[in-house]
Amino acid sequence: MAALGITVALLVWVATLLLVSIWKQIYSSWKLPPGPFPLPILGNVFQVDLKNIPKSFTRLAERYGPVFTLHLGSRRVVVLHGYKAVKEVLLTYKNEFSGRGEIPAFQEFKDKGVIFNNGPTWRDTRRFSLTVLRDYGMGKQRNEERIQRETHFLLEALRKTQGQPFDPTFVIGGGPFNVIADILFREHFDYEDKMCLRLMHLFNENFYLLSTPWLQVRPLSSVLVSLPSSSIAQFPLEKEGEFKSCGQTGLQELENRSQGVFDYPLYNYFSSYLRYLPGSHRKVMKNVSEIKAYTLERVKEHHKSLDSNRPRDFTDSLLVELEKEKHSAEPVFTLENIAVTTADMFFAGTETTSTTLRYGLLILLKYPEIEEKLHKEIDRVIGPSRIPAIKDRLEMPYMDAVVHEIQRFINLVPSNLPHEATRDTEFRGYVIPKGTVLIPTLDSLLYDDQEFPDPEEFKPEHFLNESGKFKYSDHFKAFSAGKRVCVGEGLARMELFLFLSAILQHFNLKSLVDPKDIDLSPITIGFGSIPPRYKLCVIPRS
Repeated sequence: MAALGITVALLVWVATLLLVSIWKQIYSSWKLPPGPFPLPILGNVFQVDLKNIPKSFTRLAERYGPVFTLHLGSRRVVVLHGYKAVKEVLLTYKNEFSGRGEIPAFQEFKDKGVIFNNGPTWRDTRRFSLTVLRDYGMGKQRNEERIQRETHFLLEALRKTQGQPFDPTFVIGGGPFNVIADILFREHFDYEDKMCLRLMHLFNENFYLLSTPWLQVRPLSSVLVSLPSSSIAQFPLEKEGEFKSCGQTGLQELENRSQGVFDYPLYNYFSSYLRYLPGSHRKVMKNVSEIKAYTLERVKEHHKSLDSNRPRDFTDSLLVELEKEKHSAEPVFTLENIAVTTADMFFAGTETTSTTLRYGLLILLKYPEIEEKLHKEIDRVIGPSRIPAIKDRLEMPYMDAVVHEIQRFINLVPSNLPHEATRDTEFRGYVIPKGTVLIPTLDSLLYDDQEFPDPEEFKPEHFLNESGKFKYSDHFKAFSAGKRVCVGEGLARMELFLFLSAILQHFNLKSLVDPKDIDLSPITIGFGSIPPRYKLCVIPRS
């Protein structure tokens, strides 16, 4: 009888919690934008396709409009879809919605750095970082020369492949990696250096894991086995320098390492429940710790040899500020903050540009006629020997259009990084409470069929006018906009143009499969759109 009483009491308690949760959802939502009714605890998780979150947002926008509310777990999220809504949030309300929504997998970076930080510390760190980057040539001639120097090393690494099939991931990645390493630490790495490969592996693995919604739903092996075996690359394993070909054993090894009970999007919204369970979030956090440990070590080494009157690089410049704040009660530039800031920039400055170039080469393998047009433009404007320069962009509208179309088409970060309301804000007749997460969907701009006809197709003509001149589109927000715009936008634009021009100036691209059989679909879409792994050959042009 006592057991029955306890059972009844527990049922009443659970029912009360559910009713209170439902009441809170209704009471707190009456001034929010419309959206589907959330379940207690789970919210609207079953109304979002975790295999393709951007498509889910598009479907929900068709029903609820360009501004709608979702509850993912206990977190309230307002999604902005379409040019007007996204631009309004990023630019018109840039102060009110300039916060960074929490990303639990990057908890170690919270309240530090320039990406995952908030408040006065973020504002001061970002402002000073931008000043230093300008001093070190971000978007200027100094950076152009830096990229041109690195181009020689990249081309030499490609020549070493001797026309044989290779995975471009870490070869192409070496270019952006060394450019940002030079800015941050005034260092240059050989493309086969173990530390260089290790860091690129960590960046690459985290970008992949953060983009994998729920690996049990779509096992990685089911994606890879559908590709021609000759085009499947080798995947790095845990042990530094160890590689295993992607036969059945290699696939199983990668899947065992990547697969968890819950993966990133679920963990992001249910972290309070899932933090102690197995899942890829643990691997992401381990990688984050290793990256931060590396940058912290480099920062400490710089600190020991610092000459405040002669800063050598970005890190030294931040350390000079640390010395100035030595007696401050609330210093901004601590060793931890500088380490996270450099880690932020190292990851973002390497992986996003590297992935864009890698995806771009795959697209050109698919469309050899586009590659041929680029060869002709390069030969006409630059010739066979002179190194490409930014000034060439004015006379190379087709290359400029291709670079922009690559970024539009691959839709690298489709849902943007989450923003957060910094205060209660009235927006379009709704009230967005402080702390609400906002998702300004970039793919709704990049795939707007009114601006880009046939957006699912790769067409450089999207950025060309009737005269064949480059045509800019205000919908092109691949780097976001406003106060959270990518700090390295100028550098990335320069790298994409110069590296791609140099590669095509010296090499023809050769696919291992019929171009018609190349599938450009990302292997997973979450935090980012991840290109298929592949191999190619680069053949020196005569």
